[in-house]
Amino acid sequence: MRIIVIGAGIMGLSAARALATDGHRITVIDQGPIPNPYAASVDAHRLIRFPYGKEIGYTGMVAEAYGAWDRLWAETGAKCYHPTGTLLIDREGQRWARDSAETLRDLGHPVRRLARGEAARTFPYLTFDEREDVFSLDTGGVLFADRIVARLAEHVSSRGVRLFPHTKAAVIDAEQGRVRTSEGRTMEADVLVVATGAWTRPLTDAFGGRITPSRQVICYLTPPPDTRPAWERAPMILDIDPEAGFYLIPPVGGTLMKVGDHRFSMRGDPDAERTVLPREAEYVRALARRRIKHFERFHLHRAAVCFYAVAPGERFLAERRGRAWFLGGFSGHGFKFGPLLGERLAAVLSGSLAPESFTRWCSGIA
Repeated sequence: MRIIVIGAGIMGLSAARALATDGHRITVIDQGPIPNPYAASVDAHRLIRFPYGKEIGYTGMVAEAYGAWDRLWAETGAKCYHPTGTLLIDREGQRWARDSAETLRDLGHPVRRLARGEAARTFPYLTFDEREDVFSLDTGGVLFADRIVARLAEHVSSRGVRLFPHTKAAVIDAEQGRVRTSEGRTMEADVLVVATGAWTRPLTDAFGGRITPSRQVICYLTPPPDTRPAWERAPMILDIDPEAGFYLIPPVGGTLMKVGDHRFSMRGDPDAERTVLPREAEYVRALARRRIKHFERFHLHRAAVCFYAVAPGERFLAERRGRAWFLGGFSGHGFKFGPLLGERLAAVLSGSLAPESFTRWCSGIA
């Protein structure tokens, strides 16, 4: 089949990889360069981790995702991943970490609750309240996202996939399998795959307004030189609080430490609002300051804006309209499933997986 993939982020390129493996003729277009630095996929890191609160569906998908990444590493000859382990912290009155631990235990994954005082002894560079619940997992790590997307683009191109950067889709005709670009060119295919992230809503109403762009501010930090060896061995930190939660990615693989606000802003224009205001960067740093000891010694290297595409309940959306498959709502936690999702979509188009099963699986419904 002739297939056009719109969007060259992790989802679009993963779909192109899997579909090309099945022998289809694939064209990928993107409104910017490939990789596109404005895409949510193109950042130094994305996390792959098992904790998902009570979401047993997405929790169970993570082991499958690791398998898909292993297949990708074998194909490309490069493993763009660093294992870190995972530290979960529940502030007093919150339950996300405890819910995650219970779900993981139900699925047979090892997770250890740290006794009082143990967390402070094990992680002396952090501060803890004795009333907090702290859990440690050996699993989880960092996916070097920008390296992955660049290598994946090279990989699919070497396998015959045609890449068209700076080609913006203006109109999608899902029934006829046509795309009209902003330059007026019409492209036709047997199947369209639309994976346009935060730019989905201006392009199509296929999701009925269920996808919202969310402007997120992240800060890249340089630890004090004498603490860097300890931080390079640190786990990812998920300090979840509905009021002021944050995540921390340690400085591994030659990257900087990164901290970000775990909440969604649920606003913003991905074609604008890319400048970080000083007060925004300071807010994110303040979230980490109360957890990291001697935070005044950490240097702010830079702050940046990333746009997520968020659906209700942070569910992934995969829906067919005519000749088109629309993929969206991957927010900040979809990257880890990119190769796996591409393989599942290829299974749908080959007829070995029912479309309804794929849609349900993407939504995380176990």
